[in-house]
Amino acid sequence: MSQLKSVQEKLRLVRVLRLLKKTYTYEELSKITGLPITVLNRYVRGKVLPSAERTKELLSLLLPYINIEEEVRKRIKFDEYGFFDNMPVLSDTALMSLIAEDVAGRYMDKNVDRVLTAATDGIALGVHVARELNVDVVYAKKKKEVGVEKFYEVSYVPSASGSVTTLYLPQWALKKGENVLIVDDVIRSGETQRALLEMCRQAGAKPVGMFFLISVGDVIERLREEYSIPVESLIRLE
Repeated sequence: MSQLKSVQEKLRLVRVLRLLKKTYTYEELSKITGLPITVLNRYVRGKVLPSAERTKELLSLLLPYINIEEEVRKRIKFDEYGFFDNMPVLSDTALMSLIAEDVAGRYMDKNVDRVLTAATDGIALGVHVARELNVDVVYAKKKKEVGVEKFYEVSYVPSASGSVTTLYLPQWALKKGENVLIVDDVIRSGETQRALLEMCRQAGAKPVGMFFLISVGDVIERLREEYSIPVESLIRLE
């Protein structure tokens, strides 16, 4: 194992411990791992990193205690009208890092060159996934930035608003022939994501997949049929 890979695995263990610490006490983690509470505390705080051998042992012990889908579901907050807030998911950096590892594993064989999303809520997931894939992340905005001369531009009518929305992406952000992974935090109707796909078409880039933290209804099945590319979500809400 290279030195870089070894460090990455150790940091992964720290993220796993920090996530588990939100559910388990130090006493419980000590029973699971067989390590003193003081040692676990140092790992969680990042004061000390374990050896490569211990890291491997601890990951094999602790990973079975993490269900990423369940971790996301229990953080989503619903109000009395059924609307939900996923900020507790997006703001949990340890959880987002583990989600990104999962996403990167799904699309590692697609030779992704760019991760594409829409501002603003998709940016957190986009950054984490792009880091795991070791590529750049780019995102479309609802306004033109000063200093950018040429944009890819797509207008559409969101079903919930009845007004025209336009997304803008600087033309330097996507290049012809690049493999693009589109990600977003939530997909409901699919209009925003279709706009991102149209931007790929304008650029001559190739969408190789789409991934969402949360999908609502059967929208991802419809997108699979329309575009014949992998479309996945971590959890689905009816």
